[in-house]
Amino acid sequence: MTQENILIINCGSSSLKFAVINPQDGDEKISGVAERLSTPEAFVRWKFQGNKDMVEMPAAGHFEVFGKLLDVLKETNLFDTIGGIGHRVVHGGETFKESCLVTDEVVQGIEDCIHLAPLHNPAHLVGIRAAIEYFPGLKQATVFDTAFHQTMPERAYIYAVPYEYYEEQRLRRYGMHGTSYRYVSAKAAEMLGLDLSNSAILVAHLGNGASAAAVLNGESVDTTMGLTPLEGLVMGTRSGSLDPNVFSFLNKTYGYTLEEITDILNKKSGLLGISGLSNDCRAIEEAAAEGNRRAQLALDVFCYVLAKQLAGLAVALGRIDALAFTGGIGENSDLIRKKVLELMGVFGFDMSDELNEKFRFGNEGVITNEGSTVAMVVATNEELMIAQDTAALIG
Repeated sequence: MTQENILIINCGSSSLKFAVINPQDGDEKISGVAERLSTPEAFVRWKFQGNKDMVEMPAAGHFEVFGKLLDVLKETNLFDTIGGIGHRVVHGGETFKESCLVTDEVVQGIEDCIHLAPLHNPAHLVGIRAAIEYFPGLKQATVFDTAFHQTMPERAYIYAVPYEYYEEQRLRRYGMHGTSYRYVSAKAAEMLGLDLSNSAILVAHLGNGASAAAVLNGESVDTTMGLTPLEGLVMGTRSGSLDPNVFSFLNKTYGYTLEEITDILNKKSGLLGISGLSNDCRAIEEAAAEGNRRAQLALDVFCYVLAKQLAGLAVALGRIDALAFTGGIGENSDLIRKKVLELMGVFGFDMSDELNEKFRFGNEGVITNEGSTVAMVVATNEELMIAQDTAALIG
């Protein structure tokens, strides 16, 4: 049997997402997720040929889930079709500027970046080591969220703090969602008939985690996320950028510790914090339509901050060939897109209500009228990028 497929692994601190994808045509053979790992409620669910299955695995960790994954792949006759494994890794620091095969040196490099992503990189390392144990004959590759942004110029990534912090600890803006930006900017240029090497594209990757980036001639020149995913846009539960003295204010006013404040800004803020209802944009849109004032405010703040930061990113491009919306919210919320484009009218966006409503739920296309600065919807596919990178690296 031909080993034509790639197993994609994305380990979080308490979750593990997986998929088997053909890198040539993007066909997804199976996909699944394990959640609430290392708790009594841990479970794994997957979808294969339209059928959904789930099994409870109380207290299971990543290694136990890999054992179950191996069983599922054998039961579905997919195991022998897998030619390699591709791992999503959040943070590669300045060490990794492109995807690479897993070696002892690469594992050490990911370990060296743990202080930059203490919640993510340890989980990725667990996934890599578990994959080596359960799939010993397969080559593995790592694809870094930060790698695409390593083309940013110094003026875009240096923070205005004592320079020795950068020299000694590499304190700087790194950005995330790079794999998505690489895919979406190339796809947008292709859809518009543009030469990617002579293009200026803004991309808004909007989901529970949200960021935006300026992609000039196929390379990232600026982005909104920073040292960590907390900087930048308002998100589902993250505050985005704010006055750094908020930490001191909350400490002195409420007595919160540094760890408690960090937890609040990462897990209890954003759309959830403003609305008091949910981090799910769909639920907030429904509540806003019913007249809930705080839900309306949450949407207004989300869209205003996004429009303002997109406008700032335009400085890095010099012109706008297209603004591409992607991610769960960007691809599906015609309301968010409408509000953002209205706020950015100074850039010449003239949105078509009909096209904006048409291009949702997997449908892609331009949502502005002829003669307008182009805004469009592009469905991201990070898994396909990981599969293609892995296939190329393992030959």
